[in-house]
Amino acid sequence: MNKFFLVVCLMCSSLSIIGQTSLFDSHQKFTRQDTLRGSITPERSWWDLTYYHLDITVDPEEKTIKGKNTIQYKVLENQSTLQVDLQPPLIIEKVEQDGKPLKVRSEKNAHFIELIKKQKKGSINSIIVHYSGKPREAIRAPWDGGISWKKDTNGKHFVASSCQGLGASVWWPNKDHMYDEVDSMLVSVTVPKDLMNISNGRLRKIEERNPNTKTYNWFVNNPINNYGVNINIGDYVHFGEKYDGEKGLLDMDYYVLRDNLEAAKKQFKDAPKMMKAFEHWFGPYPFYEDSFKLVEVPYLGMEHQSSVTYGNQYKNGYLGKDLSDTGWGLKFDFIIIHESGHEWFANNITNKDIADMWIHESFTAYSENLFLDYYYGKEASAAYVIGTRKRISNDKPIIGHYDVNSEGSGDMYYKGANMLHTLRQLIEDDEKWRSILRGLNKKFYHKTVTTKEIEDYISEQSKIDLTEFFNQYLRDTRIPTLEYRRDTKELKYRYIDIVKGFDMPVRLKIDGKDKWIQPKASWQTLQVKASKIDIDPNFYVKGKSI
Repeated sequence: MNKFFLVVCLMCSSLSIIGQTSLFDSHQKFTRQDTLRGSITPERSWWDLTYYHLDITVDPEEKTIKGKNTIQYKVLENQSTLQVDLQPPLIIEKVEQDGKPLKVRSEKNAHFIELIKKQKKGSINSIIVHYSGKPREAIRAPWDGGISWKKDTNGKHFVASSCQGLGASVWWPNKDHMYDEVDSMLVSVTVPKDLMNISNGRLRKIEERNPNTKTYNWFVNNPINNYGVNINIGDYVHFGEKYDGEKGLLDMDYYVLRDNLEAAKKQFKDAPKMMKAFEHWFGPYPFYEDSFKLVEVPYLGMEHQSSVTYGNQYKNGYLGKDLSDTGWGLKFDFIIIHESGHEWFANNITNKDIADMWIHESFTAYSENLFLDYYYGKEASAAYVIGTRKRISNDKPIIGHYDVNSEGSGDMYYKGANMLHTLRQLIEDDEKWRSILRGLNKKFYHKTVTTKEIEDYISEQSKIDLTEFFNQYLRDTRIPTLEYRRDTKELKYRYIDIVKGFDMPVRLKIDGKDKWIQPKASWQTLQVKASKIDIDPNFYVKGKSI
């Protein structure tokens, strides 16, 4: 699926828009490897992914992977060099096209394949990349990424992949950039016969290629981003249910370690509750054809498409903790709700450049309190998202650096969620807000997007010019501060710590009565008698009485 992204043009336009904000003030240095990983290189741009067949054998005893990936593509322009990514210590053994070996020039993680066959525009071709080795081991998954080689309490191998940010090329060869999602793929994984492998999509068949192993073939019918592809190997047992959703019956399947079956049957009741709430807010689950799965793993969890991984110890909250300290965070299993929310924001709507990762994380962090809203009401959801503000550091902008595989601040989670909660207040119409969230998932269904596309859509649908709003919260580290002073007859107020042109309306309580004002950088005066003034806490702004 070709989603060519003119990153340089976007960067230039962003520079002209944000003016004196701090997005590009960082002196962080990037290497050529960062550029090869994070940009749409000439060796990537001329071909469009159409299909993968990843066919591998995983040996948990030796901690090795060996196999091949067939990469099918459509030729967009006549070129002869193709970039495939694979991270050491894994090695490419050989690459072939139409049975003929091809020359490979390697530059650490990037491998440039010299094609012999003439690449005719519009034609469909494929290469087969054979590879092997010991992939990087994840020490603190999912944050550091790689393969987790663990054992369960019965001493059986318990293996899983996780690679967001680091890149899927840490364990399999692919076109490792977010802008181009493969249209569909087959994942064939051979494992010891006493174990199962669970991957994305639907199980097509199980093969016994030799007496000691089984090969699990999973077919993904929908476009999928690279880091969303996963392997999960263990002594699994299965149970499931059918959910009557907006697009009909949805298969919801659960794979857990044998000893955890009863705990899972109780805890995973949050899964259909999640589906009901999120289909209400975001629209139909985006992958009915591929089903929905929760799969137990030896780390906390991740949003792998149609194969959401789970390691929250069968506890409510985040490993039993309430991230908001309000009590509301213990009303749901954080991993089931958060990681499943990514099916809409990350897997359905995917950022083209990792610098725009907020599109994944801000909306999904916000989905936590929308889940609460659906079951417990607006006051509960507001208390939760406001309670997470203490986790915001305002260390650097939410948007990262383009073209170099650079994420922005971790504030993309709860600063982003509070930004969206504030936006809901500005719209002042919950049905319109819901229609915008559902509209995003419809307009950008199975697509990769830029921040600008998301900003423009919300501005158009809300009929509010949100340029400065997004510049303030996404591209600046300062929180708008409402500075005010009052006497017996009037209230004077203004914003400080703002980007140029920021004039977001805000709701006050003046002696217990609601009053909207629209502060600017200059002082304004409101003729009002006020003995007590409070800023509505649903707005992510600070207050300063002088």
